[in-house]
Amino acid sequence: MKSIIIASNCSGGGKTTFTLGLMKAFKNRNLKVQGYKVGPDYIDPAFHREVTHVYSRNLDAFLMGEEGVKRSYLKGNGDVGVIEGVMGLYDGIGAGEKASTYDVSRILGNMPIVLVMSPKGQSSTLCAEINGLKDYRNANIVGVVLNSVSQKYYDLLKYAIEQNCNVKVLGYVPKEERISLSSRHLGLVQSSEVENVEEKIDICGKLIEEYINLDELISEMKEFNCEDKLKVCKEEFNLNNKNFKIGVALDRAFSFYYKDNLELLESLGEIIYFSPIKDKTLPENLDFLYIGGGYPEVFKEELENNILMRNSIKKALDNGLRCYAECGGLMYLTKEIDGSKMVGFFEGTSNMTKRLQRFGYCSVNINEKCFDRKLRINAHEFHKSHVDLRQEKVYKVEKTQYDGKTIEWECGYFKKNTLAGYAHVNFLGNIEILKALVDYN
Repeated sequence: MKSIIIASNCSGGGKTTFTLGLMKAFKNRNLKVQGYKVGPDYIDPAFHREVTHVYSRNLDAFLMGEEGVKRSYLKGNGDVGVIEGVMGLYDGIGAGEKASTYDVSRILGNMPIVLVMSPKGQSSTLCAEINGLKDYRNANIVGVVLNSVSQKYYDLLKYAIEQNCNVKVLGYVPKEERISLSSRHLGLVQSSEVENVEEKIDICGKLIEEYINLDELISEMKEFNCEDKLKVCKEEFNLNNKNFKIGVALDRAFSFYYKDNLELLESLGEIIYFSPIKDKTLPENLDFLYIGGGYPEVFKEELENNILMRNSIKKALDNGLRCYAECGGLMYLTKEIDGSKMVGFFEGTSNMTKRLQRFGYCSVNINEKCFDRKLRINAHEFHKSHVDLRQEKVYKVEKTQYDGKTIEWECGYFKKNTLAGYAHVNFLGNIEILKALVDYN
Protein backbone atom coordinates (compact mmCIF):
# COMPACT_ATOMS: atom_id res chain seq x y z
CA MET A 1 0.00 0.00 0.00
CA LYS A 2 1.54 3.28 -1.11
CA SER A 3 1.12 6.12 1.37
CA ILE A 4 1.76 9.81 1.93
CA ILE A 5 2.04 11.98 5.06
CA ILE A 6 0.17 15.29 5.25
CA ALA A 7 2.09 17.72 7.44
CA SER A 8 2.26 21.44 8.13
CA ASN A 9 4.45 24.06 9.75
CA CYS A 10 1.97 24.56 12.60
CA SER A 11 -1.38 23.61 14.05
CA GLY A 12 -4.19 25.21 12.08
CA GLY A 13 -2.20 25.06 8.85
CA GLY A 14 -4.93 23.20 6.97
CA LYS A 15 -3.91 19.55 7.47
CA THR A 16 -7.33 18.21 8.41
CA THR A 17 -9.25 19.98 5.65
CA PHE A 18 -6.75 18.89 3.02
CA THR A 19 -6.57 15.34 4.38
CA LEU A 20 -10.36 14.92 4.27
CA GLY A 21 -10.53 16.36 0.77
CA LEU A 22 -7.71 14.14 -0.43
CA MET A 23 -9.36 11.05 1.02
CA LYS A 24 -12.64 11.98 -0.67
CA ALA A 25 -10.88 12.62 -4.00
CA PHE A 26 -9.26 9.18 -3.78
CA LYS A 27 -12.64 7.63 -2.95
CA ASN A 28 -14.10 9.35 -5.99
CA ARG A 29 -11.46 7.50 -8.02
CA ASN A 30 -12.78 4.23 -6.57
CA LEU A 31 -9.69 3.73 -4.42
CA LYS A 32 -9.91 2.08 -1.01
CA VAL A 33 -8.38 4.55 1.45
CA GLN A 34 -6.77 3.68 4.78
CA GLY A 35 -6.55 6.67 7.11
CA TYR A 36 -3.95 7.22 9.82
CA LYS A 37 -3.37 9.94 12.40
CA VAL A 38 -0.02 10.80 13.98
CA GLY A 39 -0.26 11.21 17.75
CA PRO A 40 -2.93 10.53 20.39
CA ASP A 41 -5.82 12.41 18.74
CA TYR A 42 -9.30 10.82 18.62
CA ILE A 43 -11.24 13.53 16.76
CA ASP A 44 -9.47 13.53 13.38
CA PRO A 45 -9.64 9.72 12.98
CA ALA A 46 -13.43 9.93 13.39
CA PHE A 47 -13.58 12.43 10.52
CA HIS A 48 -11.35 10.12 8.46
CA ARG A 49 -13.84 7.32 9.01
CA GLU A 50 -16.70 9.53 7.79
CA VAL A 51 -14.90 9.68 4.44
CA THR A 52 -13.32 6.26 4.12
CA HIS A 53 -15.88 4.14 6.04
CA VAL A 54 -12.83 2.39 7.52
CA TYR A 55 -11.42 2.79 11.04
CA SER A 56 -8.48 5.20 10.99
CA ARG A 57 -5.41 4.08 12.93
CA ASN A 58 -3.24 6.13 15.30
CA LEU A 59 0.54 6.16 14.91
CA ASP A 60 2.07 7.33 18.18
CA ALA A 61 5.73 6.62 18.89
CA PHE A 62 5.42 7.51 22.58
CA LEU A 63 2.29 5.53 23.41
CA MET A 64 3.02 2.61 21.09
CA GLY A 65 6.80 2.51 20.63
CA GLU A 66 8.45 2.30 17.21
CA GLU A 67 7.51 -1.35 16.71
CA GLY A 68 3.94 -0.52 17.66
CA VAL A 69 3.85 2.25 15.03
CA LYS A 70 5.06 -0.16 12.37
CA ARG A 71 2.62 -2.83 13.47
CA SER A 72 -0.39 -0.53 13.48
CA TYR A 73 0.55 0.87 10.08
CA LEU A 74 0.98 -2.58 8.57
CA LYS A 75 -2.39 -3.70 9.92
CA GLY A 76 -4.01 -1.03 7.78
CA ASN A 77 -5.56 -2.15 4.53
CA GLY A 78 -6.25 -0.16 1.38
CA ASP A 79 -5.15 0.83 -2.09
CA VAL A 80 -3.63 4.00 -0.67
CA GLY A 81 -2.75 5.23 2.81
CA VAL A 82 -3.18 8.84 3.94
CA ILE A 83 -1.40 9.77 7.17
CA GLU A 84 -2.45 13.05 8.79
CA GLY A 85 0.29 14.64 10.86
CA VAL A 86 0.07 16.45 14.18
CA MET A 87 0.94 20.09 15.00
CA GLY A 88 4.03 21.31 13.14
CA LEU A 89 6.22 18.84 11.26
CA TYR A 90 8.90 18.53 13.96
CA ASP A 91 6.77 19.20 17.04
CA GLY A 92 7.04 16.21 19.35
CA ILE A 93 7.65 15.66 23.04
CA GLY A 94 8.85 18.82 24.78
CA ALA A 95 11.27 20.74 22.57
CA GLY A 96 12.29 17.67 20.56
CA GLU A 97 10.96 15.78 17.58
CA LYS A 98 10.34 12.38 19.23
CA ALA A 99 6.78 11.24 18.42
CA SER A 100 6.41 14.07 15.89
CA THR A 101 5.11 13.76 12.33
CA TYR A 102 8.72 13.77 11.15
CA ASP A 103 9.53 10.95 13.59
CA VAL A 104 6.74 8.78 12.18
CA SER A 105 8.04 9.46 8.67
CA ARG A 106 11.47 8.28 9.80
CA ILE A 107 10.08 5.14 11.49
CA LEU A 108 8.16 4.25 8.32
CA GLY A 109 11.24 4.24 6.11
CA ASN A 110 11.39 7.98 5.38
CA MET A 111 7.77 8.09 4.21
CA PRO A 112 7.21 11.04 1.80
CA ILE A 113 5.64 14.21 3.18
CA VAL A 114 3.36 16.79 1.58
CA LEU A 115 3.57 20.12 3.36
CA VAL A 116 0.28 22.06 3.65
CA MET A 117 0.81 25.72 4.48
CA SER A 118 -1.54 28.68 4.93
CA PRO A 119 0.60 31.72 4.00
CA LYS A 120 -0.37 35.30 4.69
CA GLY A 121 1.63 38.31 3.55
CA GLN A 122 4.63 36.19 2.51
CA SER A 123 6.54 35.34 -0.64
CA SER A 124 10.32 34.87 -0.39
CA THR A 125 10.04 34.39 3.37
CA LEU A 126 7.75 31.42 2.73
CA CYS A 127 10.50 29.92 0.55
CA ALA A 128 12.98 30.31 3.39
CA GLU A 129 10.54 28.57 5.73
CA ILE A 130 10.02 25.68 3.30
CA ASN A 131 13.76 25.23 2.84
CA GLY A 132 14.26 25.38 6.59
CA LEU A 133 11.63 22.71 7.21
CA LYS A 134 13.16 20.50 4.54
CA ASP A 135 16.77 20.91 5.67
CA TYR A 136 16.35 20.97 9.47
CA ARG A 137 16.47 17.16 9.70
CA ASN A 138 16.53 16.35 5.99
CA ALA A 139 12.81 15.58 5.94
CA ASN A 140 11.51 13.83 2.84
CA ILE A 141 9.22 16.69 1.76
CA VAL A 142 8.13 15.89 -1.79
CA GLY A 143 5.53 18.58 -2.35
CA VAL A 144 3.86 21.73 -1.08
CA VAL A 145 0.17 22.64 -1.07
CA LEU A 146 -0.91 26.21 -0.35
CA ASN A 147 -4.10 26.49 1.69
CA SER A 148 -6.75 29.20 1.79
CA VAL A 149 -5.23 31.44 -0.88
CA SER A 150 -6.52 33.19 -4.01
CA GLN A 151 -5.53 32.22 -7.55
CA LYS A 152 -3.49 35.42 -7.94
CA TYR A 153 -1.60 34.90 -4.67
CA TYR A 154 -1.03 31.25 -5.53
CA ASP A 155 0.52 32.14 -8.89
CA LEU A 156 3.00 34.44 -7.15
CA LEU A 157 3.91 31.87 -4.48
CA LYS A 158 4.20 29.02 -6.95
CA TYR A 159 6.67 31.02 -9.01
CA ALA A 160 8.68 31.99 -5.92
CA ILE A 161 8.81 28.41 -4.58
CA GLU A 162 9.81 26.92 -7.92
CA GLN A 163 12.61 29.48 -8.21
CA ASN A 164 13.95 29.06 -4.70
CA CYS A 165 13.02 25.60 -3.38
CA ASN A 166 13.78 22.11 -4.62
CA VAL A 167 10.25 20.89 -4.05
CA LYS A 168 7.14 20.48 -6.23
CA VAL A 169 4.15 22.78 -5.88
CA LEU A 170 1.16 20.45 -6.10
CA GLY A 171 -1.58 23.06 -6.13
CA TYR A 172 -3.70 25.05 -3.74
CA VAL A 173 -6.98 25.05 -1.82
CA PRO A 174 -9.00 28.26 -2.24
CA LYS A 175 -10.64 29.86 0.78
CA GLU A 176 -14.06 28.29 1.27
CA GLU A 177 -16.17 29.12 4.33
CA ARG A 178 -18.54 26.19 3.74
CA ILE A 179 -15.89 23.66 4.76
CA SER A 180 -14.89 25.22 8.08
CA LEU A 181 -15.08 22.91 11.11
CA SER A 182 -16.12 24.16 14.54
CA SER A 183 -14.00 23.72 17.64
CA ARG A 184 -14.56 23.31 21.35
CA HIS A 185 -12.40 23.12 24.46
CA LEU A 186 -10.64 19.87 23.47
CA GLY A 187 -10.24 20.62 19.77
CA LEU A 188 -12.63 20.03 16.90
CA VAL A 189 -16.24 19.09 17.41
CA GLN A 190 -16.82 15.38 16.83
CA SER A 191 -17.82 14.31 13.33
CA SER A 192 -21.09 12.93 14.73
CA GLU A 193 -22.04 16.45 15.87
CA VAL A 194 -21.23 18.34 12.66
CA GLU A 195 -24.24 19.35 10.62
CA ASN A 196 -24.00 18.50 6.91
CA VAL A 197 -20.67 16.74 7.44
CA GLU A 198 -21.10 14.74 4.21
CA GLU A 199 -21.77 17.93 2.25
CA LYS A 200 -18.65 19.57 3.69
CA ILE A 201 -16.55 16.53 2.78
CA ASP A 202 -17.98 16.49 -0.75
CA ILE A 203 -16.98 20.13 -1.18
CA CYS A 204 -13.47 19.36 0.12
CA GLY A 205 -13.12 16.51 -2.36
CA LYS A 206 -14.22 18.62 -5.30
CA LEU A 207 -11.78 21.37 -4.36
CA ILE A 208 -8.91 18.89 -4.24
CA GLU A 209 -9.89 17.37 -7.59
CA GLU A 210 -10.03 20.80 -9.21
CA TYR A 211 -7.05 22.57 -7.70
CA ILE A 212 -4.52 19.82 -6.79
CA ASN A 213 -2.40 17.80 -9.21
CA LEU A 214 -3.53 14.42 -7.91
CA ASP A 215 -1.58 12.39 -10.45
CA GLU A 216 1.64 14.13 -9.41
CA LEU A 217 0.85 13.57 -5.74
CA ILE A 218 0.10 9.88 -6.29
CA SER A 219 3.41 9.46 -8.12
CA GLU A 220 5.21 10.61 -4.96
CA MET A 221 3.52 8.05 -2.68
CA LYS A 222 5.66 5.22 -1.33
CA GLU A 223 5.29 1.77 0.19
CA PHE A 224 6.80 0.95 3.58
CA ASN A 225 9.11 -1.96 2.90
CA CYS A 226 9.46 -3.48 6.35
CA GLU A 227 12.38 -5.91 6.53
CA ASP A 228 10.41 -8.41 8.57
CA LYS A 229 6.73 -7.65 8.15
CA LEU A 230 5.60 -10.97 9.60
CA LYS A 231 7.61 -10.46 12.79
CA VAL A 232 6.26 -6.94 13.28
CA CYS A 233 2.64 -8.00 12.74
CA LYS A 234 2.81 -11.23 14.72
CA GLU A 235 0.62 -11.38 17.81
CA GLU A 236 3.23 -11.81 20.54
CA PHE A 237 1.19 -10.78 23.57
CA ASN A 238 -0.02 -14.23 24.70
CA LEU A 239 -3.61 -13.01 24.67
CA ASN A 240 -5.39 -16.27 24.04
CA ASN A 241 -9.14 -16.02 23.65
CA LYS A 242 -10.82 -16.13 27.08
CA ASN A 243 -14.34 -16.14 25.60
CA PHE A 244 -15.01 -12.90 27.45
CA LYS A 245 -18.08 -10.79 26.85
CA ILE A 246 -16.72 -7.24 26.80
CA GLY A 247 -18.99 -4.22 27.02
CA VAL A 248 -17.73 -1.03 25.36
CA ALA A 249 -19.62 2.26 25.80
CA LEU A 250 -19.99 3.88 22.39
CA ASP A 251 -22.15 6.85 21.42
CA ARG A 252 -21.88 10.63 21.08
CA ALA A 253 -20.78 10.94 24.71
CA PHE A 254 -18.12 8.21 24.61
CA SER A 255 -16.24 7.67 21.38
CA PHE A 256 -12.52 8.04 22.15
CA TYR A 257 -11.07 4.60 21.42
CA TYR A 258 -7.89 3.51 19.68
CA LYS A 259 -8.44 0.88 17.01
CA ASP A 260 -5.52 -1.11 18.45
CA ASN A 261 -7.23 -1.24 21.86
CA LEU A 262 -10.42 -2.61 20.35
CA GLU A 263 -8.52 -5.21 18.32
CA LEU A 264 -6.66 -6.42 21.39
CA LEU A 265 -9.92 -6.69 23.32
CA GLU A 266 -11.42 -8.66 20.42
CA SER A 267 -8.61 -11.18 20.84
CA LEU A 268 -9.99 -11.86 24.35
CA GLY A 269 -13.55 -12.52 23.27
CA GLU A 270 -16.63 -10.70 21.95
CA ILE A 271 -17.12 -6.94 22.12
CA ILE A 272 -20.69 -5.78 22.68
CA TYR A 273 -21.15 -2.06 22.06
CA PHE A 274 -23.84 -0.17 23.97
CA SER A 275 -24.98 3.42 24.41
CA PRO A 276 -25.09 4.99 27.89
CA ILE A 277 -27.38 7.63 26.35
CA LYS A 278 -29.95 5.42 24.62
CA ASP A 279 -29.79 1.84 25.97
CA LYS A 280 -31.61 1.02 29.19
CA THR A 281 -29.22 -1.48 30.76
CA LEU A 282 -25.77 -2.97 30.33
CA PRO A 283 -25.47 -6.01 28.06
CA GLU A 284 -26.04 -9.17 30.10
CA ASN A 285 -23.34 -11.42 31.58
CA LEU A 286 -20.37 -9.15 30.92
CA ASP A 287 -16.88 -10.16 32.01
CA PHE A 288 -15.29 -6.75 31.41
CA LEU A 289 -16.49 -3.17 30.88
CA TYR A 290 -14.57 -0.41 29.06
CA ILE A 291 -15.78 3.21 29.22
CA GLY A 292 -13.52 5.43 27.14
CA GLY A 293 -13.22 9.17 26.89
CA GLY A 294 -15.40 11.61 25.05
CA TYR A 295 -17.65 14.52 25.91
CA PRO A 296 -19.99 13.39 28.73
CA GLU A 297 -20.17 17.00 29.90
CA VAL A 298 -21.77 18.00 26.58
CA PHE A 299 -24.42 15.28 26.88
CA LYS A 300 -24.78 15.32 30.65
CA GLU A 301 -28.54 15.94 30.60
CA GLU A 302 -29.14 12.93 28.34
CA LEU A 303 -26.87 10.77 30.49
CA GLU A 304 -28.63 11.98 33.64
CA ASN A 305 -32.06 11.21 32.18
CA ASN A 306 -31.10 7.58 31.50
CA ILE A 307 -31.59 6.52 35.11
CA LEU A 308 -31.93 2.83 34.29
CA MET A 309 -28.52 2.71 32.60
CA ARG A 310 -26.84 4.61 35.42
CA ASN A 311 -28.31 2.24 37.98
CA SER A 312 -27.40 -0.80 35.88
CA ILE A 313 -23.74 0.25 35.69
CA LYS A 314 -23.51 1.10 39.39
CA LYS A 315 -25.02 -2.24 40.39
CA ALA A 316 -22.64 -4.17 38.12
CA LEU A 317 -19.57 -2.34 39.43
CA ASP A 318 -20.71 -2.71 43.05
CA ASN A 319 -21.00 -6.44 42.38
CA GLY A 320 -17.39 -6.59 41.19
CA LEU A 321 -17.55 -6.40 37.38
CA ARG A 322 -14.08 -5.62 36.06
CA CYS A 323 -14.05 -2.17 34.52
CA TYR A 324 -11.59 0.30 33.03
CA ALA A 325 -12.65 3.94 32.55
CA GLU A 326 -10.63 6.76 30.98
CA CYS A 327 -11.09 10.54 31.32
CA GLY A 328 -14.74 11.06 30.34
CA GLY A 329 -15.42 7.54 31.54
CA LEU A 330 -14.01 8.47 34.95
CA MET A 331 -16.23 11.55 35.08
CA TYR A 332 -19.29 9.47 34.21
CA LEU A 333 -18.63 7.15 37.17
CA THR A 334 -18.67 10.02 39.68
CA LYS A 335 -21.85 11.27 41.39
CA GLU A 336 -22.34 14.23 39.06
CA ILE A 337 -20.88 16.44 36.33
CA ASP A 338 -21.56 20.12 37.04
CA GLY A 339 -24.72 19.25 38.97
CA SER A 340 -26.09 16.62 36.57
CA LYS A 341 -26.37 13.18 38.17
CA MET A 342 -24.11 10.42 36.85
CA VAL A 343 -23.46 6.80 37.88
CA GLY A 344 -22.31 7.58 41.43
CA PHE A 345 -19.93 4.63 41.77
CA PHE A 346 -17.11 6.89 42.97
CA GLU A 347 -17.81 9.17 45.92
CA GLY A 348 -17.39 12.71 44.65
CA THR A 349 -18.07 15.03 41.73
CA SER A 350 -16.69 16.19 38.38
CA ASN A 351 -16.50 19.83 37.38
CA MET A 352 -15.55 21.59 34.16
CA THR A 353 -12.91 24.31 34.33
CA LYS A 354 -12.12 27.39 32.25
CA ARG A 355 -8.66 26.20 31.27
CA LEU A 356 -6.83 22.97 30.55
CA GLN A 357 -5.84 21.13 33.71
CA ARG A 358 -3.43 18.67 32.09
CA PHE A 359 -2.14 18.38 28.55
CA GLY A 360 0.48 16.14 26.99
CA TYR A 361 2.37 12.89 27.28
CA CYS A 362 3.14 11.45 30.69
CA SER A 363 4.23 8.26 32.45
CA VAL A 364 1.90 6.64 34.97
CA ASN A 365 3.13 4.60 37.92
CA ILE A 366 0.29 2.41 39.22
CA ASN A 367 0.83 1.19 42.76
CA GLU A 368 0.59 -2.41 43.89
CA LYS A 369 -2.75 -1.87 45.66
CA CYS A 370 -4.49 -2.37 42.31
CA PHE A 371 -2.99 -5.55 40.87
CA ASP A 372 -0.57 -6.81 43.57
CA ARG A 373 2.31 -5.47 41.51
CA LYS A 374 3.53 -2.10 40.32
CA LEU A 375 3.03 -1.05 36.70
CA ARG A 376 4.54 1.79 34.69
CA ILE A 377 2.84 2.84 31.47
CA ASN A 378 3.06 5.61 28.90
CA ALA A 379 -0.07 7.72 28.61
CA HIS A 380 -1.56 11.01 27.45
CA GLU A 381 -3.74 13.50 29.32
CA PHE A 382 -5.90 16.24 27.82
CA HIS A 383 -8.77 17.50 29.95
CA LYS A 384 -10.51 20.70 30.95
CA SER A 385 -12.07 19.35 34.11
CA HIS A 386 -11.19 18.00 37.53
CA VAL A 387 -12.69 15.45 39.88
CA ASP A 388 -13.05 15.82 43.63
CA LEU A 389 -13.30 12.28 44.95
CA ARG A 390 -13.17 10.78 48.39
CA GLN A 391 -11.07 7.89 47.11
CA GLU A 392 -7.42 7.02 47.55
CA LYS A 393 -5.32 7.88 44.50
CA VAL A 394 -3.38 4.99 42.94
CA TYR A 395 -1.51 6.78 40.10
CA LYS A 396 1.69 8.77 40.48
CA VAL A 397 1.99 10.61 37.18
CA GLU A 398 5.25 12.05 35.84
CA LYS A 399 5.78 14.48 33.00
CA THR A 400 9.22 15.46 31.75
CA GLN A 401 9.27 19.08 30.65
CA TYR A 402 11.27 20.61 27.79
CA ASP A 403 14.11 21.55 30.17
CA GLY A 404 14.47 18.00 31.50
CA LYS A 405 12.77 18.74 34.81
CA THR A 406 10.04 16.36 35.94
CA ILE A 407 6.72 17.39 37.43
CA GLU A 408 4.55 14.93 39.34
CA TRP A 409 0.94 14.66 40.43
CA GLU A 410 -1.44 12.00 41.69
CA CYS A 411 -4.51 10.65 39.95
CA GLY A 412 -6.26 7.34 39.28
CA TYR A 413 -8.76 5.49 41.44
CA PHE A 414 -9.27 1.80 42.15
CA LYS A 415 -12.43 0.52 43.79
CA LYS A 416 -13.43 -3.12 43.90
CA ASN A 417 -12.45 -4.22 40.36
CA THR A 418 -12.76 -0.82 38.66
CA LEU A 419 -9.73 1.25 37.61
CA ALA A 420 -10.37 4.82 36.41
CA GLY A 421 -8.22 7.84 35.69
CA TYR A 422 -7.70 10.76 33.36
CA ALA A 423 -4.81 9.14 31.48
CA HIS A 424 -5.51 7.72 28.02
CA VAL A 425 -3.59 4.52 27.29
CA ASN A 426 -2.82 2.62 24.10
CA PHE A 427 -2.71 -1.07 25.05
CA LEU A 428 -0.46 -1.88 22.10
CA GLY A 429 2.46 -0.17 23.82
CA ASN A 430 1.29 -1.01 27.36
CA ILE A 431 0.12 -4.59 27.17
CA GLU A 432 0.80 -5.30 30.85
CA ILE A 433 -2.03 -3.05 32.00
CA LEU A 434 -4.49 -4.89 29.77
CA LYS A 435 -3.33 -8.23 31.17
CA ALA A 436 -3.75 -6.87 34.70
CA LEU A 437 -7.19 -5.45 33.97
CA VAL A 438 -8.56 -8.77 32.76
CA ASP A 439 -6.66 -10.76 35.41
CA TYR A 440 -4.41 -12.32 32.82
CA ASN A 441 -1.68 -14.42 34.47
